[in-house]
Amino acid sequence: MGPGIHPHTLPSQPNMKPTTHKLGRDGLYHPNGNLHFFKSQFLTTLPYPSDSYTGKTIIVTGSNTGLGLEAARHFVRLGCSRMILAVRNLSKGLAAKASIERSTGCCSESVISVWELDQCSYASVRSFASRVSAELERLDILLLNAGVCPLAGPWRMVEQDEEAITVNVVSTFLLAVLLFPKLRETARLFHVHPGESGRGTKPGGPTMTVVTSLAHTYTDFYLARSAPEGQLFKTLSCSPDRAEATFDDHTDQYFISKLLEIFVVRALAAQCPVEKTGVTINCVQPGFVKSGLFKFEGAIAVAIGMVMNGLVARSTEVGSRTLVHAASQGGKETHGAYLSDCKVDEPAEIVTGEEGKVLQERVWRELKVKMERIVPGVLKGLEV
Repeated sequence: MGPGIHPHTLPSQPNMKPTTHKLGRDGLYHPNGNLHFFKSQFLTTLPYPSDSYTGKTIIVTGSNTGLGLEAARHFVRLGCSRMILAVRNLSKGLAAKASIERSTGCCSESVISVWELDQCSYASVRSFASRVSAELERLDILLLNAGVCPLAGPWRMVEQDEEAITVNVVSTFLLAVLLFPKLRETARLFHVHPGESGRGTKPGGPTMTVVTSLAHTYTDFYLARSAPEGQLFKTLSCSPDRAEATFDDHTDQYFISKLLEIFVVRALAAQCPVEKTGVTINCVQPGFVKSGLFKFEGAIAVAIGMVMNGLVARSTEVGSRTLVHAASQGGKETHGAYLSDCKVDEPAEIVTGEEGKVLQERVWRELKVKMERIVPGVLKGLEV
């Protein structure tokens, strides 16, 4: 999201004081936040992907449009052996496949496949993971890009949680945990292991990359920090006390979901050391990118969106370079890291500070309970 979108001001709760938490270098409350944002958008040249992906099997979720489509296009252009476009709408996925084939000259029917994945449905997530286990010999890159950002309309509950929480967080990491054994198996059976960034020219071992956002710096996580133990997700999904959810209600949910992603990536990486599993786990923020993710409604919002897209936003192709780098070229030193502009960066202080350690542990603890209820025994795949 752009720098002009401000966090929702949350109401006071009993025995709680509004936070004045410093959000970090990129956050709106930091004096250099906007300076860093514009430096990244206008003065940073991202490297064009050029390495070979011969022999690699890659899954990109949310790949029928935007960043996911362009990242998939790069991987196919660079010779990956199998590309799975994981999409909610099969017809749009087939159109994306045709677009990639036209632009890359890929003419082999065996390279690109379109598989259905609806992250609004845990059953769909389980079905997709089962298909991967049954049909794919290996899995080298899992690029978890799918996400939603409702900006208007009713507060939508999906699988017992608010839509952005379900899609961006619970389903994303349920799929990650379900497919982790396949990534680990690939490292073991095919003797591919994470290297160091800048060493050699070929992508290293299996990698799981979650696409997050600079927007994580725009929330103080106030509601979650005040939630009773065991009720974090329930608290975050409580509908606003008004007939129609506002723009701020929706955007704050998106900001929160992106912060949750970073907490979980760090916790998951700590539980599954790359030295023992052979799998690199990281997250990446692509910058402000022209995308169909954000649906602006209303004359003023549409006008602002058009100006931001036209003057500030990166093209989806340029933004996708950050995804390709994180998912294959970052090296083992990116394990558990937050990447920005194709290098390791620091997320907001709410993540890295002492309070962040406590929040991270709580988020991970409660998410594990939730995932275990959805798929009993799913966490066994993380044992090292």
